[in-house]
Amino acid sequence: MRSTFPLRSTLAALCLLALSACGINSVPTAEEAAKARWADVQAQYQRRADLVPNLVATVKGAAQAEQETLTKVMEARAKATSVQVSTDDLSNPDKVAQFAAAQGALSQSLGRLLVTVERYPDIKFNQNFQDLQVQLEGTENRISTAIIKYNESVQSYNTLVRTFPSMIGAQIRGAKPMTPYQATTPNAQEAPKVDFGA
Repeated sequence: MRSTFPLRSTLAALCLLALSACGINSVPTAEEAAKARWADVQAQYQRRADLVPNLVATVKGAAQAEQETLTKVMEARAKATSVQVSTDDLSNPDKVAQFAAAQGALSQSLGRLLVTVERYPDIKFNQNFQDLQVQLEGTENRISTAIIKYNESVQSYNTLVRTFPSMIGAQIRGAKPMTPYQATTPNAQEAPKVDFGA
């Protein structure tokens, strides 16, 4: 009877070691980290969505002639805030792409709005506009940083889910790879051309 005790203890220790190395804990930890980074992305997009009406109202007061541009910005904002991706949708590339496309459309509309401002120099000297523009630029930088951190978390999670031995724990949990965030703005890979009309 005493001879089976060390064997059982050794087998139990090996089982615990195998379970700890197979991703039972590391996969959900990485999944939660990626979900938290996704929440950061959404928070920064929400911050931008909250700033847009103030920016539009400031510009609208001085640029009545550019009503179409302002309308497109507000429509793009409405669409961008209506497309929601929950953490359960992060393994669905179509939903993530739809979200990215809506946010890209808002980015393009904001770019057109800022070009409009160049035509109306009196807006640029308005302190409210300058403050909002600085906040909007800061938000765009925060969005970029949040997306980078999200993609890094997704890469870590996807590596755990797809590599041995953690893939064993991932299969036990039914974990699926998540979708990284990708830019959807047309021709985003090309540098913008600056033309001062000279």
